[in-house]
Amino acid sequence: MKFISWNVNGLRACVGKGFEDIFRTLDADFFCLQETKMQEGQLDIHFDGYRSYWNSAEKKGYSGTAVFTKHQPLSVSYGIGIDKHDHEGRVITLEMERFFLVTVYTPNSQDELRRLDYRMKWEDDFRAYLMELDKRKPVIVCGDLNVAHEEIDLKNPKSNRRNAGFTDEERGKFTTLLDSGFADTFRSLHPTQITYSWWSYRFQARAKNAGWRIDYFVVSNRLMDNVEEANIHTDIMGSDHCPVEIILNDSSI
Repeated sequence: MKFISWNVNGLRACVGKGFEDIFRTLDADFFCLQETKMQEGQLDIHFDGYRSYWNSAEKKGYSGTAVFTKHQPLSVSYGIGIDKHDHEGRVITLEMERFFLVTVYTPNSQDELRRLDYRMKWEDDFRAYLMELDKRKPVIVCGDLNVAHEEIDLKNPKSNRRNAGFTDEERGKFTTLLDSGFADTFRSLHPTQITYSWWSYRFQARAKNAGWRIDYFVVSNRLMDNVEEANIHTDIMGSDHCPVEIILNDSSI
């Protein structure tokens, strides 16, 4: 069973850069999007054999998530049930028979860390949400988590130490999530591999591979043995992020 997650940085723009061909080529069971930047009805996009679910931000042209799936969910929910977090279209949860799939676009702490305090509250509340789901069945979380966890996860850790996405506070919250019963699939399978999933549009960062790994699949620890592969598709263009992937052996879950 294949899962793909991709921050498309504006789905309408990404469609103009080959999104539909990429979608069909990757041929995932679940294809999760972040930063769709669109409202319902702004784009007519369908794929044979897939149903889709959308969570748009109230603010136009901002944030937003979507999931395309070949499989019928038992239920679908939007947000995490906390009003102050649920106006930006950041979370969709699919309840499947044997697991929950959550796609998330984590808030950025922004320049001068002006949203860091809010980000810290988000992290605590989102982790609590995942832990409640995990009590019922295993959880697969994917998306742009807006943090490079360790120094290996970005090209220039020293110069970015207090920049959004690489603060001690954000990294610490990610550690706390993992310590709460979850695993970073890519790093678990590739403990020393240096591969990035996001590159700034400035300074020819992608050409120089001066990137960050901020897009993840995180799973309940008890699912980790089912994860056969975890890949980062650095060769796929169309956004400042590239798609990330896991292959799950679902025979025993």
